[in-house]
Amino acid sequence: MKIWVDADACPAVVKEILFRAADRANIMTTLLANHPMRVANSPFIRFVQVESGFDVADNEIVKRAQVGDLVITADIPLADEVITKGAFALSPRGEMLTKHNIKQRLNMRDFMDTLRASGMQTKGPDKLSSQDKQAFANQLDSFIAKHK
Repeated sequence: MKIWVDADACPAVVKEILFRAADRANIMTTLLANHPMRVANSPFIRFVQVESGFDVADNEIVKRAQVGDLVITADIPLADEVITKGAFALSPRGEMLTKHNIKQRLNMRDFMDTLRASGMQTKGPDKLSSQDKQAFANQLDSFIAKHK
């Protein structure tokens, strides 16, 4: 099992949780982004910078992810693609996205896009709360315990 991180929009606190988990569990964790970023100095943590462009990092994650891998992303279409491929997806808020809930989340995302395109003002996601951080850490630990 490997962990792939959609790192362009991943909160720093979530990355720190991932760095600790990668070292503790000896799991190869790769962050992909289209801009340079610092990562922890560890044999289990890598950073891959991809070219700039729409969905370039997402497409690279889909290409690299294998059955049983874990992808960390808030991007619902990316989560849908990796789940279809047999990988798992976990949001930075600690929500495990599965084949049982991803289509509903994708439909809601598309509905909100339609509302925004029609001119309706919608607010973005709330700031990551301490409960979200704890939920992420708990889900990550549980996933590692079950799949390592």
